[in-house]
Amino acid sequence: MTDVRLEAGDAAPAFTLTDQDGAPVSLGDYAGKNVIVYFYPAAMTPGCTTEACDFRDNLNSLASADYQVIGISKDAPAKNKQFQEQEGLNFPLLSDEDLAVHQAYGAYGEKKLYGKTVTGVIRSTFVLNPDGTVRLRLYNVKATGHVAMLRKKLGID
Repeated sequence: MTDVRLEAGDAAPAFTLTDQDGAPVSLGDYAGKNVIVYFYPAAMTPGCTTEACDFRDNLNSLASADYQVIGISKDAPAKNKQFQEQEGLNFPLLSDEDLAVHQAYGAYGEKKLYGKTVTGVIRSTFVLNPDGTVRLRLYNVKATGHVAMLRKKLGID
């Protein structure tokens, strides 16, 4: 478990994870680009499907504003592949089965679920600058309406 919480201006923790096709993807692959990295609890669950489809439906406008999107979960690559195909997702879904990247970003730990304190994935989103620093960090986000809120914060119409 971790008490890490990234702040604006912090260096984003580097990572290399396996995507839904079994290929390695590194944060370094996106150097010089604006990147939205979001952590979701589990593929093919209602909230995560809502959030992923919201990113899918807004990907063109985010890309037009020069943002790339990466989703990260603890799911195995095969499950992320199934999720991608089932929902027509058009961005990489990375597998962090040992939760090391989740912990480095503060996206795993204690959270409230139905009024109880549990340990698990904290639905979180990070906007990273082209130099690899954190521009915006959002913890405990709601799946519904998240991308619209993010677009507003980023000034994307």
